[in-house]
Amino acid sequence: MKIAILSPFHPYRGGIAQFSTSLYQALAKEHTVKAFSFSRLYPGFLFPGKTQFVERNEASFSVPSERILDSINPISYRKTAKTIEKFQPDVLMIVYWMPFFAPAYGHIAYQLRGKTRIIALIHNAIPHEPKFYDKPLSMLFFNQVDGFMVLSESVKKDLLSLYPYANYCLHAHPLYDHFGEKHDRGKSSEALNLHPSKKTLLFFGLIRDYKGLDLLIRAMSFLDDSYQLLIAGESYGDFGKYRQLIEASPAKNRIQVRNQYISDDEVPILFSAADVLILPYKSATQSGVIPVAYHFEIPIVASGVGSLKDTIETAGTGIVCCPQAENIAEGIQKVFSEGKEKFIANIRIEKKKLSWDGFARALIDFYNASCNL
Repeated sequence: MKIAILSPFHPYRGGIAQFSTSLYQALAKEHTVKAFSFSRLYPGFLFPGKTQFVERNEASFSVPSERILDSINPISYRKTAKTIEKFQPDVLMIVYWMPFFAPAYGHIAYQLRGKTRIIALIHNAIPHEPKFYDKPLSMLFFNQVDGFMVLSESVKKDLLSLYPYANYCLHAHPLYDHFGEKHDRGKSSEALNLHPSKKTLLFFGLIRDYKGLDLLIRAMSFLDDSYQLLIAGESYGDFGKYRQLIEASPAKNRIQVRNQYISDDEVPILFSAADVLILPYKSATQSGVIPVAYHFEIPIVASGVGSLKDTIETAGTGIVCCPQAENIAEGIQKVFSEGKEKFIANIRIEKKKLSWDGFARALIDFYNASCNL
């Protein structure tokens, strides 16, 4: 089968590009796959971070791709559609996560309708920080799609709220397993200037308001001196409010901040030093950080929002609590009082279910089924 994937790929950084690269590699084991990427993803003035691209000194996790789509140049939309059409794919998989890309995606899908099957792989049907124009923009694209692959129950519900008759398949997010092996905890702690005998809590990933870092910083005041917190990720917005909370906290000497984008080669040392991953989100669909934690066998404490509750509680891979500082602290204490080993054993069971090969098979099965509709 010939498969086209339209998504950000290397040299773009971040979870979407990593996800699409792993999917490409899994599909390419049995199919002919071609990656189509962006010549411009976000205009510079709309991007809140330092850079959209992998730094030169970062380890490369990539596949060959054709960088052709400019998100804000309509001329490139038709060119992209024509280029994909020349490849003559049996199916075009379009990776979707925010309405900003819906005009480009919708135009390309419209041009290719009837020439190939189109499956939208949905990370978020509704953005974490929704706007009034999200639904009409999303529908520009959704109306051109033959089927939808969603990664969580929460995303499924959001999709159906926008597009009730969607033909969809639900499959959990596979592991991010390209980071390599776990390192020695003591050496990792030493390299990060963390106290090796303290219980290390990790907040990892882009820092945005909905992720509740303020709640976690406040939760530290309910935890004794045996706990330390490592905050690792680039802030999309003013970090000053979090800095003020840290300075005012009685636990400020037990909170370390790495306010920067975390490259792939830094990830293993951070998760190797951590005892527990904390997801104090105020709202969520799913989290791409959970598959990273599973890979490194790190238990999770998470707010019971979106699909986080079902994902973690059903599998027994951590503790779910209310998105309030004191409840988060209680959840953290519970992981250690019940014993991390119980949660790690459940993570090992879950890891076997979340392979990229299994995800790729589910996509192909869904494609075959949709062809018969």
